Amino acid sequence: MSYPATRMRRRRQAPWMREMLREHRLHPSDFIWPLFVCEGQGEEQPIGSLRGVARWSIDLLVERAKEAADAGIPAIALFPNTADKLRSETADEALNPDNLICRATRAIREAGVEIGIMTDVALDPYTSHGHDGLIDGEGRVLNDATVEILARQALVQADAGADIVAPSDMMDGRVGAIREALEDAGHHDTAIMAYAAKYASALYGPFREAVGSGGRLKGDKRGYQMDPANGREALDEIDLDLGEGADFVMVKPGMLYLDVIARIADQYDAPLFAYMTSGEYAMIEEAAAAGAGNREAMLMEALTAFKRAGCTGILSYHALEVARKL
Repeated sequence: MSYPATRMRRRRQAPWMREMLREHRLHPSDFIWPLFVCEGQGEEQPIGSLRGVARWSIDLLVERAKEAADAGIPAIALFPNTADKLRSETADEALNPDNLICRATRAIREAGVEIGIMTDVALDPYTSHGHDGLIDGEGRVLNDATVEILARQALVQADAGADIVAPSDMMDGRVGAIREALEDAGHHDTAIMAYAAKYASALYGPFREAVGSGGRLKGDKRGYQMDPANGREALDEIDLDLGEGADFVMVKPGMLYLDVIARIADQYDAPLFAYMTSGEYAMIEEAAAAGAGNREAMLMEALTAFKRAGCTGILSYHALEVARKL
């Protein structure tokens, strides 16, 4: 035989054929757009390590929510930059029903924007020490005492109008405690998106700058976030969170953990999300700025990889830009 029996290139020979045979496609409904909230009026605060991303005061945040809804994005995720004077060892501001995140949630609701609102359940935006939980005198993060506060924090956010509460703290048992608290308070329809496999990654630096917790951190988070070397352990975390009542699960970071995402997608039917972290965002932006590749091509390839690995959806700071292009 002087020719290949099968020529795979036949399937790639023209744009229309490649489009017809494409296995995975991105759509605006695939995205959740993370947004950072700050105090003030008319405030737009660029974040130095996140090229093109800013913190927004509540009035401008409402406008961002409207833009997201108009672009077909189904939900936004809110993260507060809490003022220094409101941070404490015990994160009391997390339980304030008039805190920044609750006021932002209510403002979007009162503006009538038809979009889902996801809120972060964790204490690092409110602690003076930068950890996701309470600490003892030796700096150890206390699991059970933290879980009790997280459940109360989730209630405050649900009362303000959050559709999804998203515990990102990685404390043991927090999903069950939050689910029970929500049910007891009548918030039967409030969903939980668990940061089920959240790794102790080096890719969170720009995010910590954005929420104002980075320079405060005493020690590290390896005692509660996952070891980046572990894959099978993620399946245990997924099992536990789904068993405790999580409606959706998330892997964070995303791009460097596509193997974990694929394993979870193969074994579970639950909706699965990935967070394209601030560091991953910055890698694309800085590589493009340095002339290392075409920015749009790199971005679309990275986002498509999440879908190919099995993700239901993606949290991405590029969400609005990409949704508009799609």
